Amino acid sequence: MLTTVLSNYSGFLVSLGYFILVLGILVFVHELGHFLFAKKLGVGVITFSLGFGPKLIGRKIGETQYQISAVPLGGYVKLIGEERGEEVKEEDRARSFSFQPIWKRTLIICAGPFFNMFLTLIIFCFSFLLFGVPQEPLPLPSKIGGLSSGLPAEKAGLKNGDVIISIDNTSITTWNDLSSIIRKSEGKELSIKVKRNGEIIEFKISPEISKEKTAPGEKTAYVIGIVAPYEEMTFRYKRVGPLEAVYEGGLQTWHLTKLMVFVLGKMISGEISPKTIGGPIQIAQEAGRQGKKGFPYLLSLIAILGINLGLINLFPIPILDGGHLLFLVMEAILGRPISIKKMEIAQQIGLILIILLMIFAFHNDLRRIFFPGGYGF
Repeated sequence: MLTTVLSNYSGFLVSLGYFILVLGILVFVHELGHFLFAKKLGVGVITFSLGFGPKLIGRKIGETQYQISAVPLGGYVKLIGEERGEEVKEEDRARSFSFQPIWKRTLIICAGPFFNMFLTLIIFCFSFLLFGVPQEPLPLPSKIGGLSSGLPAEKAGLKNGDVIISIDNTSITTWNDLSSIIRKSEGKELSIKVKRNGEIIEFKISPEISKEKTAPGEKTAYVIGIVAPYEEMTFRYKRVGPLEAVYEGGLQTWHLTKLMVFVLGKMISGEISPKTIGGPIQIAQEAGRQGKKGFPYLLSLIAILGINLGLINLFPIPILDGGHLLFLVMEAILGRPISIKKMEIAQQIGLILIILLMIFAFHNDLRRIFFPGGYGF
């Protein structure tokens, strides 16, 4: 009992460490984009902070306070004259964000999201050069990675981590072996042997018909309600030279960006369930899993999250970078800035939307922990 508790606690600390590392890199790169472009375009920077809330440690260099704050769920760069109506000294007007032409403000705002996307490109190029380009995935083991609530496998007593070694006396070594037999079972009872903690246990399970959505429409399949151990997926790698690494890195970044745009579009249209949205807990769990698998897998996770963070920040929601861009577009069309009162109202609405989205993401994370399950075989 004590060993299990200590093991779980140790695993939690490892996942938390990887989560802070991954999020810290993403936030640092994002804010670095805003910071560097502001400096380059002559705008003064008051604060560069990793995290929100009270300052933990920091140092002032020149006019800028560099600090790490208590809440590690983001960061910010505070510019001179960033807020409309903010009192700015006469000598600082030329270096004030609000007094810059629209094109300069646009570049500074866009720099954060695009630095995240550029990070993804750099990671892929570096990873492909160092470790090779991933080819087809290696076969998944016949291990149960999850159970769907209320389906035959859970009712029969199968558990996460069980390794299926045979079905109806047919030896099983990969996930494809067992999924093929279950799908072709036509619902007849199957004798399934699993290895659990060194012990062989036999179960009698009858698959049930389940509907699954595919691109052409909907089809039925026989399932028992087990989910593949996707966290154990690994790939074969092909060694490449520098030029091919850059080419493959650019190609992979482009494909990933298109995929993320497609998925986000499907979520907005309702074609993909909002239950798939994950929050900090899921990111921490995934960071822990990928970190344990090795450096290349952790790099891939950072690359994927970099594209996600960049695209989401471009959403036209006030308080996000995309919301600030929307205000600039409206300013360019109207020929004058949006009134301070209207901007404040819009930002309050945006803040409420972001808070509600975070609450929903936390709810999904907790639901996955306490009520695990999903579509499987």
